[in-house]
Amino acid sequence: MCGGSVNAFSSPNLFQGGRILKVVYPICCGVDVHKTFLVATIITTDGITPHYQKRRFSTFNNQILAFKQWLLENNCLDVCMESTGKYYIPVFNLLEDSIRVTVASPKWVAAVKGNKDDVKDSKWIGDLFRLGLVPGSFIPDKDTRILREFTRYRFKLVSCKSGEKNRYQNVFTVCNVALDAVVTDMFGKSASSVTDYIVNSDHFDINHCASLLKGKLKKKADEVLASIDGFLMTDSQKVRARLVKGHYDFLLGHIEKLDSAIDTLAMPINDAVNLFCTMPGVDRDSAITVLSETGVDMSQFGSSKRLCCWGGLTPGNNQSAGKKKSVRINRAGVYLKPMLVQIAHAAVKSTVSPYYRIKHERLVKRRGKKRAIIAIARMILTALFHMLSTGEVWNPSDLTQIDIPPDLRQKELQKTLRKAAKLLIAHGVVSPNVITMPDSVPA
Repeated sequence: MCGGSVNAFSSPNLFQGGRILKVVYPICCGVDVHKTFLVATIITTDGITPHYQKRRFSTFNNQILAFKQWLLENNCLDVCMESTGKYYIPVFNLLEDSIRVTVASPKWVAAVKGNKDDVKDSKWIGDLFRLGLVPGSFIPDKDTRILREFTRYRFKLVSCKSGEKNRYQNVFTVCNVALDAVVTDMFGKSASSVTDYIVNSDHFDINHCASLLKGKLKKKADEVLASIDGFLMTDSQKVRARLVKGHYDFLLGHIEKLDSAIDTLAMPINDAVNLFCTMPGVDRDSAITVLSETGVDMSQFGSSKRLCCWGGLTPGNNQSAGKKKSVRINRAGVYLKPMLVQIAHAAVKSTVSPYYRIKHERLVKRRGKKRAIIAIARMILTALFHMLSTGEVWNPSDLTQIDIPPDLRQKELQKTLRKAAKLLIAHGVVSPNVITMPDSVPA
């Protein structure tokens, strides 16, 4: 991998391309994890020459514990393994209490194709890791990981619920029912009463259908009845509609039970959730979802830029031969990024504070709607980093420049004009008798 001569320093170093690669971990282990087994290579660096010990273990708990004992016997407390799906998690669970485990993204430890096998892969991971060339992935504490499993499950159920809503609406579309073109929500009270009557009754009475309309929809009764009149729905299609609606109702009840469990699990981070909710566009559910992904300890990211990069909200840096290629954001933050985008959409429509709305309006003119929303999402994540780091409620440093009362804005403008007048007089540009300050200036 690297060549060179013995260095004069006490710690072993390797030379490559005119650079010094220091051995960061004199004793470490590279692990190639699979579903039923793992291959581990302990690397001990003595001087400039590394020594390798290779063993293979099953991924059953007793064998993972044997692997842990083997590491401790060899005084190896630093382990690096690839994040292969969910296979690394059982190994991580049993090692994390006494071993420092680094979980690496596959793109940082991928071996050259055509010259790799399980043993070579573990050796390659260990060689990269001992030189400090493998950035570790963020793995939150166990309580946060458990909460994250619940919120991710909720994300899947909500997506499934949306799919069932679309299917239910399509049932009526293919049966010549154009109700969705008249009502705003097909699952509102009046629309649900009408669709349930169509699906569950053998005979259709248009007068009874009109009596089911409530509230503002009564004024549009003629239009509603016109959208339904002459529909064609067979008994088989009614059966399908009832099945889809039944599954939708089941998902609603299941999500309610899941929300109750999530509230219980989120009690330890309740202070952080309440702090995050001081930001416009953030409710309790979205705050818990975001914090289940990031955790509440921001020291593990170091800076807001690293947090945004980890969340997949930072433009790429892809430049070669003086040419800048694609700078699109990466695909990281599969669960975090959609929630932040959802919060951003709510924040730019918030009536509590116009801060993000004004920011969004400025960005849309230059960058377009999609890039502007991603930029707002990044601002929100940056603000969250500083809020959790300092414990302060949401209060951007430039808030007074955007969200400021008219009387205070007038005072600030008068103050700025007085300063400008003093500057002009001090440099002899104008005479003191020439400048007169008006009582009020249009903002």
